[in-house]
Amino acid sequence: MAKSASRKKEDIGHIINLMTGNPVIGIANITGIPAAQMQTMKKKLRGRISVKAVKNTLLLMALEETAKKKRNIEKLKESVSGQTAVIAANINPFKLYKEMDATKTKMPAKGGEVAPEDIMVKSGETEFKPGPIVGELQKAGIPAAIEKGKVVIKQDKIVVKSGEKIPRNLAVVLTRLGIFPLTAGFDLTAVYENGMVFKSDVLAIDETKTRNDIMKIGGQAFALAMHLSYVTPFTVKPLITKAHTQALSLSVNLNIPTKETIKMIVSKAYGHGLALKSIVKE
Repeated sequence: MAKSASRKKEDIGHIINLMTGNPVIGIANITGIPAAQMQTMKKKLRGRISVKAVKNTLLLMALEETAKKKRNIEKLKESVSGQTAVIAANINPFKLYKEMDATKTKMPAKGGEVAPEDIMVKSGETEFKPGPIVGELQKAGIPAAIEKGKVVIKQDKIVVKSGEKIPRNLAVVLTRLGIFPLTAGFDLTAVYENGMVFKSDVLAIDETKTRNDIMKIGGQAFALAMHLSYVTPFTVKPLITKAHTQALSLSVNLNIPTKETIKMIVSKAYGHGLALKSIVKE
């Protein structure tokens, strides 16, 4: 018992050191990730991001202790569920989320797993030669037949709906069809930085859309500032140009001669003279 308690204390100490020694701390769900794949992913992240699989009970205790040094870090406790890993890094939470999300890869089902989304088998020819495979496909609920010496799937069909378990026989067939319905990788659920906790729904941003939105808002703000003649470092030059153009237009309309407007006023007068001449002739 004494050895077990000592080992537990040591493990908690390692977790605390990891969390206090890095500015950005994440909680990731690693449920269902095969050990071999876990090691491969950790190797790819090595040197930039630290990953430590931990027991939830030890992690919760470590968070309580770390909260004495890092404000609000205990809020990460809300995201601890399933098999968990602590992620430590020195990059901003959004970049961390992107890096962790990139570790995810598609995996074949073995049977018994819950479908994360609807699994659809699309119609068309397969690579299979006519034989027992047709019966296997049909038994798995896939509308298959032989046409012109080839095994074809007659129509698109959702074979498993989101949230339902994947049958064993269907899992085998899906793998043979090259359909991998499962995703394995670090599922980053929350990230802590400088007293703030960011949940995955905040971190999972579409960079292209966000960039376009910012550009659109920036353009609208610029247009509004120009309309209101609101001076900022970005609008001062365009506003001066606008004011100069308006001043020239006013000067020409009121026939106020200046070095810049005299030619325009004369040109305008000439045009009026030509118009008057054509009327007089008529």
